[in-house]
Amino acid sequence: MSDFSTWDILRNLLLAARWTVLLSLVAFICGGIFGLIVLMLRTGRSAWMRRCAMGYIELFQGTPLLMQLFLAFFGLSLVGFNVPAWLAAGLALTLWTGAFLAEIWRGCVESIPKGQWEASSSLAMGYLQQMRYIILPQAFRVAIPPTVGFSVQVVKGTALTSIIGFVELSKASTMLTNATFAPFTVYGFVALIYFALCWPLSKTSQALERKLNVAHHGH
Repeated sequence: MSDFSTWDILRNLLLAARWTVLLSLVAFICGGIFGLIVLMLRTGRSAWMRRCAMGYIELFQGTPLLMQLFLAFFGLSLVGFNVPAWLAAGLALTLWTGAFLAEIWRGCVESIPKGQWEASSSLAMGYLQQMRYIILPQAFRVAIPPTVGFSVQVVKGTALTSIIGFVELSKASTMLTNATFAPFTVYGFVALIYFALCWPLSKTSQALERKLNVAHHGH
């Protein structure tokens, strides 16, 4: 195991896990903001804006995240934009996350009964007012479980950023394996750390979904 003790391996992996958590937060928060904008375009009244939003969603949902990361890093450098790995990783994950969240939230918005739209229209509300005061508050409650559930995919997606040299948990595990020749120890710890990050999110999503179903049946 070279000069690395078991504690050294775990300590280095935990340090790298901080970058996994930070990248996940950046992707989820920025992707959420961008996804909300895309949602408004996707459900708006302008036909060409709806088509643009749909094209963006289909592009990022229909292509591998690995390819998107590759293009964000190497593709931008080919056209003269030399961006650091962390910026390319954050950009690619934000755009990928935004596409999926926009589509998740679109389904939640469309689950709101049409009567709510008609009632708000009768009050002479514009589209933005309808969304802000009537539709989004109701859709938000429905959206929480699948949104929290998708955050697990975001955490796992950060592992692919190792292809562009970003040193997060997955990249660090490869480097430590090469240095220690102890793959079972390294990847055993990696599995435990990913589980510790993702399991609470999965359980929270399931609990929220059950709570939502109980409330729905209660009404």
